[in-house]
Amino acid sequence: MKLVRAELERLGARRFVQLMLVLLVLAFGVTASTTLAGSHQPTAAELVEARNQAAESRRQMDDVYQRCVDRVNGNLPPGAEEEYFPADCSEVDPVRQERLPVATDFLSGVFVFSQQAESLLYFLIAFLVLFGFLVGASYIGADLNSGGVVNLLLWRPKRMTVLGAKLGTLLGGVLGLSLLASVAYLATFWVIGQAAGFPGHLDGAFWRDLGAVHGRGLVLVLLTTVLGFALATLGRHTSAALGTAAAYLVVWELGGRLVMEIVDAAHPDRFMLSSHVGAWLTGRVEFWDATACATATGFCDRVYALTWQPALAVLLGLTAVLATAAFLVFRRRDLI
Repeated sequence: MKLVRAELERLGARRFVQLMLVLLVLAFGVTASTTLAGSHQPTAAELVEARNQAAESRRQMDDVYQRCVDRVNGNLPPGAEEEYFPADCSEVDPVRQERLPVATDFLSGVFVFSQQAESLLYFLIAFLVLFGFLVGASYIGADLNSGGVVNLLLWRPKRMTVLGAKLGTLLGGVLGLSLLASVAYLATFWVIGQAAGFPGHLDGAFWRDLGAVHGRGLVLVLLTTVLGFALATLGRHTSAALGTAAAYLVVWELGGRLVMEIVDAAHPDRFMLSSHVGAWLTGRVEFWDATACATATGFCDRVYALTWQPALAVLLGLTAVLATAAFLVFRRRDLI
């Protein structure tokens, strides 16, 4: 416990961590202030007009579906055959749509919490992912580069215990901060929605979906924190983690993607870490493959999908491999 307490004090005292906390607060403040400045509480007349527009939009969807069914049954009036309809009328069936138009879709200049909370949460997750990676890399990288780890081993001469305590303390600190930041962040925008906007429909399904996104985001934050920690441990410096991340983005995410497009590789997005991150956060992402139907003679679906299960397996596997390598190298490396 003394080792963990000492590591917590060291983590909180680092100037880089304090700087990132200041940037986190500034980002929150800018986002909240711009949202507040661009929103207003809708008047009764605006709400009535929005409800009417939503009802009209739903009525038009019903009309389109009915005309599509009439076309299939051969009951369209003369001249209506020129209107385009999909081959399968279920594509325009309002009952099968993911969601129908609602009044809040037609409120202009109004912050609607129920509609924008998820996108705001993704912004928070992105910042916390960056925070976790940078803090994780600098936390161990600076100690390895300055000799702080050697001094710590003189007090507690057990390498695996020391490195494990550092990683555990780091993950606990990042998780605690992420939870506090999430509560403060969402509570702030909920208040804005109540006082200077419109809360929207906040039912149980909304909170479950938002909670699922938040949970997946926290897992991603912890994984990227471990990645930053592991890369800096392997490279013995913070810049090793930053350089590795930058090299991956430039060489593989940009260069590798371009090469695979040139050679017409099948399903190139499945080889990109960013695709798996997106699939994990959203549960499922779809990609367009222009080469999928090159030899097909009948109907061919050019869309392929990545789901969260294989995406999580890839992220966990990569993190486990790098973390294991970091501990093995740290166990035998000369630290002087």
